[in-house]
Amino acid sequence: MAHRTIVGIDVGTTKVCTIVGQVYDNGRINVLGVGLTPSKGLDKGVVVNIDDAVNAIATSIEKAERLSGYRISAAFVGIAGRHIQSLNSRGVVAVARSDHEITRHDVARAVEAAQAVAIPTQREVIHVIPRAYVVDGNEGIRDPIGMSGFRLEVETHIITGEIMAIQNLIKSVQKTGVEIDDLVLQPLAAGEAVLSADDKDRGVVLVDIGGGTTDIAVFAQGGIWHTSVIPVGGNHFTNDIVIVQQTPHNTAEYLKLKYGAAIAEETEEPDVIEAEGFAPGERQQISRHMLNQVLQARAEELTELIYNEIRRSGYEGLLPAGIVLTGGTAQLPRLDELMRDMLGIPVRIGAPTDLTGLADTLNSPAYATAIGLLRWGMRHGMSGFHSGGGPPPDHGGWVSTYERFKRWLKEFLP
Repeated sequence: MAHRTIVGIDVGTTKVCTIVGQVYDNGRINVLGVGLTPSKGLDKGVVVNIDDAVNAIATSIEKAERLSGYRISAAFVGIAGRHIQSLNSRGVVAVARSDHEITRHDVARAVEAAQAVAIPTQREVIHVIPRAYVVDGNEGIRDPIGMSGFRLEVETHIITGEIMAIQNLIKSVQKTGVEIDDLVLQPLAAGEAVLSADDKDRGVVLVDIGGGTTDIAVFAQGGIWHTSVIPVGGNHFTNDIVIVQQTPHNTAEYLKLKYGAAIAEETEEPDVIEAEGFAPGERQQISRHMLNQVLQARAEELTELIYNEIRRSGYEGLLPAGIVLTGGTAQLPRLDELMRDMLGIPVRIGAPTDLTGLADTLNSPAYATAIGLLRWGMRHGMSGFHSGGGPPPDHGGWVSTYERFKRWLKEFLP
């Protein structure tokens, strides 16, 4: 069975994760190598110190290369951060051919027309994603090529980021000697790993709760409708514990992971936890109920922020598949239950599936973005594709959105 070797690098606020995987035609991923390292030089998903970020990314890449025996020269890289914005735009063109048959060229022209929106000079387009087409007023068409018509419209979802933030991420990766096949918005990548086509058709919200930010993507009618980034993540839960319980940061993180829950309940069990204090050898007593009250307050606030974004998308009440949670903080016990109670819609935890090789540690929501980058590469990536092992061909860096879209059309439309 034919396979391609693809690399994904998830540069997050708390961790950098590099995954080398063989992607098979049937959608299965055989994980050859994983490189996991604590993140440095990033704040809320944005590079704030290039040297630190380069060192963290390089360490992660080296670990993945050592495990896989594969030299990494190009990768799909996740991007997120508080600078990300999105808008929906429509492009309209007249069908060019005299027999009025719609071609790939017409689709590309319509998408280009949709891109002609006023984007501030300090921002750059990361993705232009066609959601649906309209031919002569007939809506909801998924693939218009080969159809007949006089007028073609395309509805697109355009995702932009600040040029400085994008360039600093590109620079940080390229300084490690790795070229970028494509920059991919992290919630789109995570959606590739944990959402089914049925979820996207019915209507679903992907909520990726990372260390510094929570990334949201609303899918409906098979396409992406709304994306946004909330500058609240798992680190905020930890910082709340530091402030309220007056405990060191690493102790607070340990307490959150070992004893934390998003719903605080009085229990029959002993309530007091012993933990390390600030001074060497100092022990402090912490109430488990109080710890979970702190976590519950932050979880409730985050749920309200997520609800506000769902309302802004215009799809409130039209999301029968509910919310799918990914990211490291999605593993906080009872967080899904709290959101379900507050919002009254289905909430489930999403983890990657169909993995073999070094997959035992990766079927967790914390790795949804990294695995999703491989799936994105399999479905949308062209320059990174090569068969079998060995290094991929040379790449000329990150190409323009329009060029990437044209290649995507060639690959995926008949």
